[in-house]
Amino acid sequence: MRLFVSDGFPGNLPVLAAAWRAGARDKLLISTVGPEECVVPFLTRPKLPALKLDSGHYLFSTTAICRYFFLLSGWEQDDLTNQWLEWETTELQPVLSIALYNLVVRGKKGEDVLSPVRRALIHIDHSLSRRNYPFLAGDSESLADIVLWGALYPLLQDPTYLPDELAALQTWFRTLSVQEPCQQAVESVLKNQGALALRVYLQKQPQPSVPLERPVSNEPEEDELSVHTLSEEEIAMAVTAWEQGRDALPPVRPRQNPVLPVAGERNVLITSALPYVNNVPHLGNIIGCVLSADVFARYSRLRQWNTLYLCGTDEYGTATETKAMEEGLTPQQICDKYHTIHASIYHWFNISFDFFGRTTTPLQTKITQDIFQRLLSRGFLLKDTVEQLRCEQCSRFLADRFVEGICPFCGYEEARGDQCDKCGKLINAIELKNPKCKICRESPVVKSSQHLFLDLPKLENRLEEWLSRTLAGSDWTPNARFITRSWLRDGLKPRCITRDLKWGTPVPLEGFQDKVFYVWFDATIGYLSIAANYTDQWERWWKNPEQVELYQFMAKDNVPFHSVVFPCSALGAEDNYTLVSHLIATEYLNYEDGKFSKSRGVGVFGDMAQNTGIPSDIWRFYLLYVRPESQDSSFSWSDLMLKNNSELLNNLGNFVNRAGMFVCKFFGGCVPKMTLTPDDQRLLAHVTLELRQYHQLLEKVRIRDALRCILTISRHGNQYIQVNEPWKRIKGNEADRLHAGTVTGVAVNMAALLSIMMQPYMPTVSTTIQSQLQLPPAACAVLPTDFPCFLPAGHQIGIVSPLFQKLENDQIESLRKRFGGGQLEDSLELKAKVSKAEASTEQADPEQIKLLMDAVTTQGNVVREFKAQKADKAQVAAEVAKLLELKQQLALAEGKPPEPSKGKKKK
Repeated sequence: MRLFVSDGFPGNLPVLAAAWRAGARDKLLISTVGPEECVVPFLTRPKLPALKLDSGHYLFSTTAICRYFFLLSGWEQDDLTNQWLEWETTELQPVLSIALYNLVVRGKKGEDVLSPVRRALIHIDHSLSRRNYPFLAGDSESLADIVLWGALYPLLQDPTYLPDELAALQTWFRTLSVQEPCQQAVESVLKNQGALALRVYLQKQPQPSVPLERPVSNEPEEDELSVHTLSEEEIAMAVTAWEQGRDALPPVRPRQNPVLPVAGERNVLITSALPYVNNVPHLGNIIGCVLSADVFARYSRLRQWNTLYLCGTDEYGTATETKAMEEGLTPQQICDKYHTIHASIYHWFNISFDFFGRTTTPLQTKITQDIFQRLLSRGFLLKDTVEQLRCEQCSRFLADRFVEGICPFCGYEEARGDQCDKCGKLINAIELKNPKCKICRESPVVKSSQHLFLDLPKLENRLEEWLSRTLAGSDWTPNARFITRSWLRDGLKPRCITRDLKWGTPVPLEGFQDKVFYVWFDATIGYLSIAANYTDQWERWWKNPEQVELYQFMAKDNVPFHSVVFPCSALGAEDNYTLVSHLIATEYLNYEDGKFSKSRGVGVFGDMAQNTGIPSDIWRFYLLYVRPESQDSSFSWSDLMLKNNSELLNNLGNFVNRAGMFVCKFFGGCVPKMTLTPDDQRLLAHVTLELRQYHQLLEKVRIRDALRCILTISRHGNQYIQVNEPWKRIKGNEADRLHAGTVTGVAVNMAALLSIMMQPYMPTVSTTIQSQLQLPPAACAVLPTDFPCFLPAGHQIGIVSPLFQKLENDQIESLRKRFGGGQLEDSLELKAKVSKAEASTEQADPEQIKLLMDAVTTQGNVVREFKAQKADKAQVAAEVAKLLELKQQLALAEGKPPEPSKGKKKK
């Protein structure tokens, strides 16, 4: 191998560190060339560093070269590393180049250097702190660490630019900097000159400009409201749109029932990942799938696109059988119970499904078996014998979710038999170290069973062709692209589509009648069967790729099944199925500093949110504000309070309420006459720009960033009112009173526009504003691309009242404690430690009683399960003792005398 470098090129640093870390020093010939020398024969301009492989091929991207060296050392790729590399390219490099240019070329110091890159440094620090890993992608150093360290070293080697408050970043940076490969790379590249070694290279680069895009922030940047310099044409167009009024709005498109594709229209089919029926969804589940999809569905309807939004519960598979065992119910009873719970939660969150179905239906069986038969007849299925784990104690083969053990990749001790929740890698259950049956905790044995496989390698070319057509110009999220590419890069392998279970879609093939389809073969077919249960004309949506755009929303762990497995099944079936056009995947939402856990009482779950006293629209707003679009994010009670009190109460609610109150107080509830000044006209143009930005972002499904546009418009409005002071002008001369009327009229029209823009995010608040302003229904149903005068002079508005309530610190602290875990333990210990006599006359608080009742129910299920399994008598006796103790504590908490123990007398 031959590595071409040029003095002072920043890319040399991570490349050499990666090479020496991989032990490639003896195999590598390093050639120093001039900065203008073209060493890659097929490129027309210099590209350095570049690596010529022994095969004669060239690598000429810093990341690609580093990746190659890491692969040489046996490193395995993972999604988190790929996401960091994408972030380094798109987010870090643009701001880092500004910082280095300011430092080295312009001779700047202090904040002039640190300010451009500060946000990126905070992001790295927060990620390291939140994940509690020493390195970016886990417990061990990865490609991402070397690439980011190499990029940052020229700046951060000066402690001035490594802030003390970023402790996790400091530790990470110093850990890497003292490693021998990194030290050798520094000596070779920077030659004791620090960042000045890059001067010649940086002087030849054009002066970098500040990136246009900024992440969502709670506080407006300085001069945020006047960043864009308006042209006369933009102002004139805004005034023209305003003057045309709501009569220029397009007619409202009547809703069909059922909604079906219409030739010549934009037909948008939206699905959110089918939630497992076996548990209650938490806030992360809700934002990752149904809520994100709901925002886009509502926006699509406001655009008058012909939109169908479908979802339902995923009810077959191991998870359901497991839950049924835990609760002592049949799988069907579990499905019925939790389907109702899911539907109720989504109704409370105001999710606007056109149809919410389920997968345990005859049509699911019919459609799944039809696709199976088509794949079978076309030669896309294989038979093979599989080594599986069998529990002799339970006399059954163990499906993936009935097995837990140590992950063979990262060592996580609670990895499932199909996937590790920590590193995300898919696992074959027999690869687990120290596997245990989840039912009886015995160690299973490996035995053989015959299964059917989808021949993915045979379908790979079809998939590649489809992806090449689809991805170009689509709005697939970066993580969806990464995950899909990683599956293809490693080469597709046959994937098992059957399982030794009873609860599932039966396999219609001789010799396999005792098996069912693996849930990830038929769960995605659930979208089709749910549509078929909605309308018998379902094929007009699902076998119509020429006329239908399919948007699918999910968390990133579901991506491969929607981007690889189902498309391969559909392409192999050769029945003209509609495949995903835009795959929208989120990262994960964490809870405070950890994960949601129902068993530990940590985090807010869907059925609990409605008992907090916080309206569903506030939950929607905050979850969408922190939506994990490009990286994991966290739910924080303190931040929820801050966003509610600052963004909703003081910004958005304050503006809408003031605008309406001025109409009522100064003009008798009637919108006054408006005569626009040049300043008013410029405001209309600014609002129009934000409205168009909102459209551009939502069309690209950048839901979190579009929310910023709403908040920016309300800031424009607050500033407009504050500067013009209509409450003072109304007391002045005729000109002042006229101007007060104009300001009030423009402001209340901005409130009307905001009510429509808010509809996808906060539908109840949106409806409330529209009711208060008496906005005509036809105007509420369409969101234009320009800002018309919705409420002309003379329009009578209704009674105006506040939209939001302040969240108090005591209230939030109480909720934090309630959902922070440990509350169950507190109640079990009965912290008050009241005596039996006191307990008989004084009840504990209802929340404590409810927790104890839940604990009694859970422990009762444990006892029944042990007895059903004929467990060791001593083990059963111990669990029964726990149950009796809980019952006694419950009796004390309820103010009742405890029931006497049955059976043996106490010693």
